Amino acid sequence: MSVWTEEQFEVVHQHFHGESEPSFESDEMQRHVWGRRWGVFNDVGRLLTVLVHRPGDELRTVDPSMRHPDVPALIHPEAKWYFWGEQAPDIEQMQREHDALTAALAANDVEIVTLDDPRPDDINAMFTRDMMIAVPGGAIIGRMGPMMRRGQEVNVLRTLARIGMPVLATVHGTGTFEGGGFAMLDETHAVCAIGHRGNEEGARQVEQVLNTLGIELLRVQCRGWSCHIDGELVMVDHKTALIAPHKLPWTFLETLKQLDIRTIDVDPTEANFATNCLTLAPGRVLIADDCPRTIERLIAAGIEATPIPYGECHKNGGGLHCSTMPLVRDA
Repeated sequence: MSVWTEEQFEVVHQHFHGESEPSFESDEMQRHVWGRRWGVFNDVGRLLTVLVHRPGDELRTVDPSMRHPDVPALIHPEAKWYFWGEQAPDIEQMQREHDALTAALAANDVEIVTLDDPRPDDINAMFTRDMMIAVPGGAIIGRMGPMMRRGQEVNVLRTLARIGMPVLATVHGTGTFEGGGFAMLDETHAVCAIGHRGNEEGARQVEQVLNTLGIELLRVQCRGWSCHIDGELVMVDHKTALIAPHKLPWTFLETLKQLDIRTIDVDPTEANFATNCLTLAPGRVLIADDCPRTIERLIAAGIEATPIPYGECHKNGGGLHCSTMPLVRDA
């Protein structure tokens, strides 16, 4: 075997040297390496691909005998689950509501991806929003706050591996971070909720990825037992947010003004799930039909709002936004 000279190595390496450009998340590299462009650049671009889980037999875990003496809910402290109301879930009604959601998505040419094999007792598996976030170029896997949801990270990771979506990071250590506690305000600003479902260590880890992408991460301190930003804000158009102002700190409301983001206030009597809607495209949202006054405000502000029933699903603690994880939006 002959020994190569430095000059011969140089000839070869000119054709096979390391290259940092184009970047990982560029269209060229996404399509070359991953087969398509993945992720989202903002929360209002036309929704192209979404992750969902149809509620099913896992909800039979909810035991109607576990009525709480102080609140109108079924609560199992040891198993760490809860369900609003004093009756067992009407699973067939929940499925009808979820089917109406996926039918509306399909009617808007949204590709639907289903979550891989959740645990048989994972009553919150339908809330795919919380397991991860999508950013330009791929996904960040979160780390669920409550033990009752710990392990969903594995299900979403398996799902992303099946469809070929790149994972840019996984929240680890003592960090907690859930997708419902995150929102893209525009292409260069995001916000996360700091509270009992997402902590500063989780935010710090996510921020490292976002900074690489040129995105600044803002923090909002949760009020009391509030846990996610989607209970207080959702972007419904470029530079337009639907908000529950009484749930947000004054300093953050001022930040929205500084970013030139127009705000539409929910009707205060509908604040529980009015902001928990899903933006399909700029100025077009799906929203639960039990928010008629907020729907009127959206329409008056020039936002197309399509109502669908979701009342039984709400009893599981989440809404339309919680039930959908956008994987790809049109840039």
